[in-house]
Amino acid sequence: MQILDGKIVSQSVKDQLKIKTDFLKAEGKKPPHLAAILIGNNGASETYVASKVKTCNEIGFKSTLMRFEESIAEQELIAAIEQLNSDADVDGILVQLPLPEHIDEQKIISLIHPDKDVDGFHPVSVGRLVQGLPAFIPATPYGIMLMLEHYKIATTGKHAVVIGRSNIVGRPMSILLSQNTNPGNCTVTLCHSRTGNLKELCLQADIIVAALGKPGFLTADMVKENAVVIDVGITRVPDASKKSGFAIKGDVDFEHVAPKCSYITPVPGGVGLMTIGALMMNTYNAAQQKNR
Repeated sequence: MQILDGKIVSQSVKDQLKIKTDFLKAEGKKPPHLAAILIGNNGASETYVASKVKTCNEIGFKSTLMRFEESIAEQELIAAIEQLNSDADVDGILVQLPLPEHIDEQKIISLIHPDKDVDGFHPVSVGRLVQGLPAFIPATPYGIMLMLEHYKIATTGKHAVVIGRSNIVGRPMSILLSQNTNPGNCTVTLCHSRTGNLKELCLQADIIVAALGKPGFLTADMVKENAVVIDVGITRVPDASKKSGFAIKGDVDFEHVAPKCSYITPVPGGVGLMTIGALMMNTYNAAQQKNR
């Protein structure tokens, strides 16, 4: 059993991007510029955005953080996005989710210019992904693909089971694994809460991507020997033994599943770290696309 270490792979991605960004600056060109919008004081969102800003600084990107109160009017948020859309210096825009209930999430996502949609959630980005065209890929699935590539995990002809059908992870992950690429060329089964024979399907899988947000959901009796298991889950679970009062748990019962696997991602330290690296790749590609 080998651990798929997100720290190692994400650092490799960041190192590559830093070299490329230093080269741009040496040629007198501007570095990629990522603008983030953060609304309210959600603890997890604060942590994610702070990490994104920190990573921009590490690799030489420019970053802008726009903060708004939870009570922001939808029209004010729309105005902020339009401002960033029209700013020629900004290459990528992300609006940190989730948004307050009074704001239409899909409407806001659709307002981001497709050329700056580094989160890969815009309908144009999704359409291009489905058609196999160059596209901004949602960061978590993109990060998983970068991890599979880094560890040279064989995917061609394999049966992959993706558990979870969200637009952020499950659906795009199933598309990427089925594409005629490397990694890719899998036969993919997309499962969800209404799948009747989930255990049976998982036991057939060479690769399992667990992305449903239920701690410890994937148990050892659902995994065949030498399977590759990718755990996307990140859930805070109360834990009195921790100083923070909670522990971070994945969707996989790691202790019992890991001994059966050829490869497995830990939580924390796996897919979560890859997400930010993939976002930076999208931002760099957005800047290059504009330069071309």
